[in-house]
Amino acid sequence: MSTLPTNAGQSQDAWGDFWALNARGNTSGEGGGCLPQRWAAIEQAQSGIWHELAECLPQGAKVLDLATGDGRVLAWMRSKRPDLALTGVDLSPTLPMPPTGTETRSGIAMEELPFAASVFDAVVSQFGFEYGDVPRVTAEIARVLAEGGKVGLIMHRGDGPILEHNRQRRDELLWPLKEKAVARKVKTALKKGPSAIDKAAEFAGKIAQKGAEKFGQQSPAWEIPEAIRRTCLMGRKSGVGSIVETIATIEGHAKNELGRIKSLSGACATADGRQTIVDHFAKKNLNLAETRSLKEENGREFADFVRFE
Repeated sequence: MSTLPTNAGQSQDAWGDFWALNARGNTSGEGGGCLPQRWAAIEQAQSGIWHELAECLPQGAKVLDLATGDGRVLAWMRSKRPDLALTGVDLSPTLPMPPTGTETRSGIAMEELPFAASVFDAVVSQFGFEYGDVPRVTAEIARVLAEGGKVGLIMHRGDGPILEHNRQRRDELLWPLKEKAVARKVKTALKKGPSAIDKAAEFAGKIAQKGAEKFGQQSPAWEIPEAIRRTCLMGRKSGVGSIVETIATIEGHAKNELGRIKSLSGACATADGRQTIVDHFAKKNLNLAETRSLKEENGREFADFVRFE
């Protein structure tokens, strides 16, 4: 019987929604699951770690990437070592197409890996390991890792800019959804029928303007009510039912992003309990071989890389 972590269903829904949108080329301005796309320096630091690790592996080594998402870690490793056999797994039910020369599998929990024992020369994860049940994931990593294999993890930091950025987005999402309740109020107004469409659009437009003034033109505080306003105007012909359905979809995507931010906060707390993680690996005869802080160009630490052997 499958026994996933208690928050697995919520996490699966939240990240499944993200990667489904990502597969269609729409990630609401976000890159890498949690990062603003403008932070190219952060991705450069990440890719450098995986390039180094790839160069240390034997010819034709088998690599497993946990919580692979869009497979970017696999792509970075393959760019240095095309001879590697690269596989990624992720709990999300829908994933983007894997990078060329790699394989990714969806709907797979880190706690229950569908692989035989001692088959991988390296197990890696970028901002993924800390989302799982640490004792069980550690045990699974140790089980599938071949003798002499390496484990490489890039993990979040609770004091870093990634969580800070996402907490700001949380505030920008909650303002229109909870404080202003724009979706709920518009749907209530539309119960009066087609005659209420223009007034509902006007109301949403006012909230969008306030959101832009308070949080910025491209913030969710503007985007959500503005999307609702446009939905009302474009739905004049299709009818109230179509408008309400689209608003529900907008709400759903926003709530899933809130779910991702909540899971990110929990993952940061797990990652910050570093000694507990080290102790669990030690129990499986995997010892800490390296710890390295990853930094932005301004010197601020945003993540840690840890390696076990």
